[in-house]
Amino acid sequence: MTAIRPKVLAYYFPNFHPDPVNEARYGRGWTEWDLVAAAPARYPGHHQPRMPLRGREDESDPHVMGEYIDLAADHGIDGFIFDWYWYHGAPFLNGALEKGFLASGNDRLEFSLMWANHDWFDAFPSPSPSQPDALLHHGVVTRAQFDDMAAYVVETYFSQPTYTLIEGRPRFSVYEVGTLIRALGGIEEVQAAFAHFDALARAAGFPGIHLDIVVWSFAVLPSEAGILDPAAIVRALGARSTSSYVWVHHFDHGTTAFPVSPEWSSVAEAAFEEYRRYADELPVPFFPNVTCGWDPSPRCAPHVAFESGHYPWIPTFLPSIEVFRRGLLAARDFVASRATPYAEVTINAWNEWTEGSYLLPDTENGHAYLEAVRDVFPPRALPVAGGIEGVSQGA
Repeated sequence: MTAIRPKVLAYYFPNFHPDPVNEARYGRGWTEWDLVAAAPARYPGHHQPRMPLRGREDESDPHVMGEYIDLAADHGIDGFIFDWYWYHGAPFLNGALEKGFLASGNDRLEFSLMWANHDWFDAFPSPSPSQPDALLHHGVVTRAQFDDMAAYVVETYFSQPTYTLIEGRPRFSVYEVGTLIRALGGIEEVQAAFAHFDALARAAGFPGIHLDIVVWSFAVLPSEAGILDPAAIVRALGARSTSSYVWVHHFDHGTTAFPVSPEWSSVAEAAFEEYRRYADELPVPFFPNVTCGWDPSPRCAPHVAFESGHYPWIPTFLPSIEVFRRGLLAARDFVASRATPYAEVTINAWNEWTEGSYLLPDTENGHAYLEAVRDVFPPRALPVAGGIEGVSQGA
């Protein structure tokens, strides 16, 4: 049959470049590469450290980012969704995007933002079991901070020619809409905030924003706030799509063995079971995610015992390239079976080294994950512009 090839968008975690806020706390030149290199094996069969085949690189270097862009585009990735942070009235970890991606001269890969409006805890690495994780940055914002954030996003990013557009609208995703509702004081206040955001986008020449809401059932971070009735929230806010960030958001890992959970295929099956439910129950399209793996143990202090209950994002899962490949095929079939004018598949992630989920080549598997993406979603024949919705392909 003939199907619409979905956009394939990889989440990008931008903590692999020097950032002044991080340097003030951890020292000059610190990045999460420090955690990657120091990660010990925690149990028999645990493969750590997982080392990049390309070595330690500064993602805010336009040359490095340009090579990432070419590598992604050559393997069927159409764009990055940057995990994007706004704390204390200012952007955080924006060097990879603004100094790297936007300065690279890229015309092959599009990009968009997922506003990661969660609390930021000190997990770099997480302190010893006798000390609670320190809250470094609060995810809540005031209405004035939201308006400043929206103006910054429209001016700095929506104006870029490679920003992802869906039906002409810039794609903007929100990670914790529940946190935003509580921060602004209720759903009506959030409605008003997004109406203002939409007006800014229209004033800039767009028909408005394409609001995407991330949905899940099981939290990972200590303070993650899900939403009990996503369908009602989607309707109230006028969201145009929903999506998933990572498979472990759809699997109750709290009931599994420590430190190693069941096979990665069990997590994939649980995720797609929820994906089918979302697609049936939500009033807007739901777009599936495919996740490379899950092992955030590099963020756990290496000098203390690796204990159940201390690290809420543990246990770990043993990744599998074959399960990842089957996940890509399942995601392709999932979007093909639902008639929508726009189709999208996200991948977690391009470079989440300290959560064990990355497409970038490592010293163990080489380019195998990228090759799986290329096999299931062959690269487009033409360079991607932000507004291209999809192309037909035989399937």
